[in-house]
Amino acid sequence: MKRNRFLMGLAAALLIQMAVLLAFVFYKPDLYRDAVAVNEAVQSVQNDWGAMENHRNLTDLEYVVLDGRGNVLFRTGPGLSESINAAVVHGDTILDIEAEGEAAGKIIIYSGGAEDLQERKRAAVMILAAVIFAQLGICGGYVIYLDRILIRPFQKLKGFARRIAGGNLDIPLEMDRQNLFGAFTESFDIMRSELKKARAAEAEANAAKKELVARLSHDIRTPVASIRAAAEVGNALAGEEKLKDIYMQITRKVDQIDALVTDLFTASLEELQKLPVTPVDMAGAEVGTLLENADYLHRAVIPPVPDCLVYADRLRLQQVFDNVFANSYKYADTNIDLSIRRMERWLIVETEDCGGGVREEEIPLIKEKFKRGSNAGGIEGAGLGLYISDLFMREMKGKFLVENGESGLKVTVILALSGTI
Repeated sequence: MKRNRFLMGLAAALLIQMAVLLAFVFYKPDLYRDAVAVNEAVQSVQNDWGAMENHRNLTDLEYVVLDGRGNVLFRTGPGLSESINAAVVHGDTILDIEAEGEAAGKIIIYSGGAEDLQERKRAAVMILAAVIFAQLGICGGYVIYLDRILIRPFQKLKGFARRIAGGNLDIPLEMDRQNLFGAFTESFDIMRSELKKARAAEAEANAAKKELVARLSHDIRTPVASIRAAAEVGNALAGEEKLKDIYMQITRKVDQIDALVTDLFTASLEELQKLPVTPVDMAGAEVGTLLENADYLHRAVIPPVPDCLVYADRLRLQQVFDNVFANSYKYADTNIDLSIRRMERWLIVETEDCGGGVREEEIPLIKEKFKRGSNAGGIEGAGLGLYISDLFMREMKGKFLVENGESGLKVTVILALSGTI
């Protein structure tokens, strides 16, 4: 509907322009005067020729009377042509004045056609200028409309896709059915929801696998320990060096099996160390954008970011902020105090919720793998968010600090400024 109005407005403006141009092209000024009035003016001048100082204009014409030498004898008003050359240029009517049967002078009858034409030119230019400004206004409004319904939603989808690609499935996509992507927004968010369920199922499967590995490692270690103990007893009771050597080989192989079982148990945990982090120079203003993206429930007021360059990976820094806000949403569910300041060679971002924090003895542990505070209760979570955030910040040469503040859990993200690494 809005697109139709836009096209109709442009079409109307184009028709107005064409009408003005055609009217200007085909306009022919009336350069001729009423013959009766002209004859009357000439006759009255001839009658008063000997006493032009007493002459009165009996018509509605504007004219100038010249004698045979070109001197002005009479004029009806100022601004009229006062010479033959000026009258020819202006397009005025020039007639002879006869006295006693001979040409005694000239009468120049003013023609308003040139001024009329000039006036029409000005009017045409003003109308065309107004129509052009109207077209610019319509186009500008349509550009703003396209930006609202097309460009911004596309940018949101782009950022959403980056988060999905980065593995962040917690933040929903804001839905707006008024834009062109409205029909797809809900589908994209359903996809995110389904991916989150699949990720949760995968996490449960991985947890089950780890549990199975832990059980198997325990079950394997029990008979292995028995074998090792028997080998040690055999080695102690063996009289021959050959038998002692065999028992020593058995002991070494048992130790090797035990080490392999331990490696198998820890292998899945080490996968977290393989996530790529590629920091680059990034404008400080982008930090504000990442914070706005992370605070999708708008629980914090984002302050201005000092003008600077930081050394960070955009995707990983977004994950760090996402984890910080997601934890606050889940465990505190309060407003969040946010401050940003620059100090020496760091850009410091501090967040603090009003949820009361965690026990002091738990502070050193909650950044470790699979560790969660006692306030987690029945809230779902894997205990990896703070661990991954700390890992990412160390890879970006920054710091990630967690402590109890005055009213809740305080998280400080410290970014290194570019050129200070």
